[in-house]
Amino acid sequence: MSAPLSHRWIECFALTLGLALVAGAYAAEGHVHGEPAPRVETATMTDAGEPDIRPNLKALAKKNERREEHAEAPAAKEPAKEPAKEAASKEKDKGKGAMAKGGASAPGDPKSAVSMSELRDLIDQKVAEVRAKQSAAPVVKIQSRSAKLRRDPSLQPAMYAPGKEGAIPTPADAAKVSSGGHGGKPAGVSLVDPHGHEVHWAYSGDTGPESWGMLKPEFQQCMLGKRQSPIDIRDGIPVQLDPIQFDYHPAGFRVIDNGHTIQANVDPGNSFTLQGKRYELVQFHFHRPSEERINGKQSDMVVHLVHKDAEGKLAVIAVLIDQGNAHPALQLVWNALPLEKGMEQASSVPLDLNLILPEHKQYFTYMGSLTTPPCSEGVLWMVMKQPAQMSREQIGIFARMYPMNARPVQSAQGRMIKDGQ
Repeated sequence: MSAPLSHRWIECFALTLGLALVAGAYAAEGHVHGEPAPRVETATMTDAGEPDIRPNLKALAKKNERREEHAEAPAAKEPAKEPAKEAASKEKDKGKGAMAKGGASAPGDPKSAVSMSELRDLIDQKVAEVRAKQSAAPVVKIQSRSAKLRRDPSLQPAMYAPGKEGAIPTPADAAKVSSGGHGGKPAGVSLVDPHGHEVHWAYSGDTGPESWGMLKPEFQQCMLGKRQSPIDIRDGIPVQLDPIQFDYHPAGFRVIDNGHTIQANVDPGNSFTLQGKRYELVQFHFHRPSEERINGKQSDMVVHLVHKDAEGKLAVIAVLIDQGNAHPALQLVWNALPLEKGMEQASSVPLDLNLILPEHKQYFTYMGSLTTPPCSEGVLWMVMKQPAQMSREQIGIFARMYPMNARPVQSAQGRMIKDGQ
């Protein structure tokens, strides 16, 4: 081998060795910072004439391995932390068990620290234990005063709700009063107010005509009926009506002040016949002013003669009364006035009922109702065209007891009204 070529080989070997040393140092530096150390393979000279550099490379490799072991040591210690965590968790569980048994931990001990949710659970548990040991609280029954009133038969409500009539209790010992008008019979049991006083229908005030339909279940027709009386008689159809065949004669009677009007209950045997049907006179009573109106005109008074047929259907003959001459027959009624309300007073003199009727007996007719509660419908009305007369003094006697006892006129609602000629 020539000298120049040998020098070139030496220069190449030196350059290769230098590069290897630099690469090894760089790899070691990178591995320390967490980068993998690349394996460096260097070419060796096997020529007999070149020096062997493998021992130096082996030493460098061992040095690099020691550095790798030193870098991997912290990573090897990381798994050891997991058992430590498990131990800490076990210690925390032991702390919870100690607190559940009532043992309080030291405030500064981190192993015995308890969260707010755990503390709340412990408090709820203690409260539940205390409540379980306590006896049940006594039950206090509160009885409403209104319920007591409903059970007391002497105290009943005065009003009722339409549609719930069957639920309204009535006192068994309440006094019965007359209906005060057309039926001629007691209206039934009276309701009482919260103070135990009987509630009567009236012609004014809270129990006046506008409230009749709400006072008792049987009075519903007073506000719901479609054929109510009285009415203002006008625009009647002029026709030839069958004459009323009266069969009146002198009869005994009894006078009663029923709290709503003066009423005379007549002995049996007086009647009239119309279209082949016979109606028996039951009683007659008075209103001031007249309840009926003819073309808007109202009379000073009216007398209603109430009749009933064999089937129980009612027919009323109304005789209007104007102020004028004294009426001798009706004076007999005033003469028999009782001293107390609700007491019947028999007349010592019989009354000729024909004297109550006017001379001319033409009449208006229509279908209506009673003008007093319960305002039952299906009543045949005949209103005499010619009025009777009573003196001012006779009208004044009635007015002292009943200044006004007339129901307001009701809607005709297109009813047929016949004007007899």
